[in-house]
Amino acid sequence: MSAKAAAAIIGAGSWGTALGIVLSPRFERIRLWAHESDLVERMFSTRINDVFLPGFSLPLNVEPTADLGYALEDAGIVVGAMPSRFARPLYGEMLPYLTPEMRFVSATKGLEQGTLLRMSEVACQAIGRKFEPRVAVLSGPTFAREVARGEPTALVIASADRELAASIQREFSGPTFRLYANHDPVGVELGAALKNIVAIGAGICDGLGLGSNAIAALITRGLAEITRLAIALGGRPKTLAGLAGLGDLVLTCNGNLSRNRTVGIELAKGRTLADIIGSMTMIAEGVETTAAACGLARKCQVDMPITMQMDAILRGQTSPREAIRELMERELKAE
Repeated sequence: MSAKAAAAIIGAGSWGTALGIVLSPRFERIRLWAHESDLVERMFSTRINDVFLPGFSLPLNVEPTADLGYALEDAGIVVGAMPSRFARPLYGEMLPYLTPEMRFVSATKGLEQGTLLRMSEVACQAIGRKFEPRVAVLSGPTFAREVARGEPTALVIASADRELAASIQREFSGPTFRLYANHDPVGVELGAALKNIVAIGAGICDGLGLGSNAIAALITRGLAEITRLAIALGGRPKTLAGLAGLGDLVLTCNGNLSRNRTVGIELAKGRTLADIIGSMTMIAEGVETTAAACGLARKCQVDMPITMQMDAILRGQTSPREAIRELMERELKAE
């Protein structure tokens, strides 16, 4: 049992709900916050998140709520599982209820538009208006449905604060949920965010009927450019070769449950981005992350040709086939 008896999960999408389920044996009480009050009412009565994770029952010690203050009351650990676009406003709303004794786990994969900040940086900046928070990052190759089913899952918990990473590792790890401590949050968060961009490209390859050669090349060269940017921002190459880099990239590019891959498949069929996004219940983070990643690449003067072509496709400036042609006809160079 966790040393801290209560936890709060802010965000009841598929990932937040799955975390509530898998972490329930580790805490006496988990409060799961959702913005939609009608969804909370249904979760109370049916014990099922019928919108974001249907088919899985919430354990009795996981309490849905639409009240932020109530969710955070007496919480020793606060897990941020909201979509990246809502991270800053939500941390701002949470501020009156936060205390320096709380430990924070950022489980959101993405970059903030405009500022180009990683999600842990957003949390630190927002909460830092009141006190300096202790923040760790949770990431790795995970599909929410498989986590909720209790299938074996390995992730990374990263923080420059080694004691914080170690404590979260101990408290979250269980029979089907294994955490590895890491002290490179820069590499972990960039791997988590940028793999979604490459996954859109993988979906495009699938949608165009391209074979395994193309997917293998995309994953390999995609990892190379993610690693270049991470190193430029202080990340470590070893991190990108691990669970939060290569592991997450392989899963998201090949798994049928990948929302970002699905976006790519539909783009290859000729559907507009607006139509695709409008038909999806959950957010595909790679769509918004792509523009921010291009901004970071330009700022750091890092060559990221796959990311740039994905951005051009998403903006409607080029077609999937033309983007592939541009990538294949770039100036020849050594690996």
